[in-house]
Amino acid sequence: MRILIINSEYPPIGGGAGNASAHLARELVAAGLDVHVLTAAYADLPRREPRDGVDVRRIWAFRRKLDRSSAIEQIIFMLVSTLRTIFLLPRERPDVIVAFFGIPSGLAAWAANILAGVPYIVSLRGGDVPGFRPYDFARYHRMAAPLIRMIWRRAAMTVANSDGLAELARAFEPGVPLRVIPNGVDLAYYASPTRAWSPPRLLFVGRLVYQKGLDLLFKALGALKSHPWELWLVGDGPQRTRLELLAEKYQITERVRFENWLTDKALLKKYQQANLFVFPSRHEGMPNAVLEAMACGLPVIATRIAGNEELVINGETGLLLPTEDADALQDALARLLTDARERERMGAAGRARVEAHYAWSQIAAQYLKLIGSLGPFSSSSPILTTKTPRHKG
Repeated sequence: MRILIINSEYPPIGGGAGNASAHLARELVAAGLDVHVLTAAYADLPRREPRDGVDVRRIWAFRRKLDRSSAIEQIIFMLVSTLRTIFLLPRERPDVIVAFFGIPSGLAAWAANILAGVPYIVSLRGGDVPGFRPYDFARYHRMAAPLIRMIWRRAAMTVANSDGLAELARAFEPGVPLRVIPNGVDLAYYASPTRAWSPPRLLFVGRLVYQKGLDLLFKALGALKSHPWELWLVGDGPQRTRLELLAEKYQITERVRFENWLTDKALLKKYQQANLFVFPSRHEGMPNAVLEAMACGLPVIATRIAGNEELVINGETGLLLPTEDADALQDALARLLTDARERERMGAAGRARVEAHYAWSQIAAQYLKLIGSLGPFSSSSPILTTKTPRHKG
């Protein structure tokens, strides 16, 4: 069975959705499927290469930054990926398409369905769902609403990566067939090491944007200068300068380390050196960074939003608090900064939770069952269990 995954981001470019599509692709290859990826070109990356058994093709989409793309770049990818998919259909027709993000990737899948009857799955990630991050996307969602509905309505299945995101999707388009399949994490790679639990070393991983609530984190930490702590921020983004100014305002500059984007190995080392993960985001789908932190045995302080509240069990694997509440964040930090044993206990519970529910093999099995029900084989076919490809086209 031939699977085409379309995503404007794919490692090494992009963030959580790119990593999720790469993990899914590898797991599908391991299950015996013939997997191809259509993604955006960037810098001098090869236009076509095999990666972990996956045929990766990169198309020109005016991509200028490694970690993010503009609305214009997304529109370009949407149009070019649609044209490329139409061009490839006659000789490389996929059995099923998985489009990560309804927009921009879904239009290519929709066109393939119209022209050749290829069934497709839309994997919703957050920003492609109306109602998500209204402070950033409200105008975009209003303009794109007819296109979003058109793509969702023709999909064989729409998949949300959290219950909260599914609720947003249902509110926008109640009749769409919808299933929740969460993100996963590579448990072998993100291992839980023996670590020092004192002094407190805080870690945040993600884009430095308003969405992530780092302004509230800085305010809370500014009131906790009497405690011994250090904060590492791994990532970059348009809020970097503002955050540096806030660090000066709250007199915590010497205790905040801006690490920029790190290689996978360097990031893993940070996860293993830290002993408390903080994630005060305002909106998420299902944050990969929280999954990775929990897999590494870190307790998590996070806001009670979609994704976070499904991963973090309050009082067991970490602490959950309301959004936009710097006082509650301060209280949660004060509780765990002063209790190394509690941090260690919660970290161990977090690792156990991801082992039980969020291994990529478990998540991919859910996609595999769904894909098998849409392609030329039924869900009971050996394609769902065999390790040998059944056919190539």
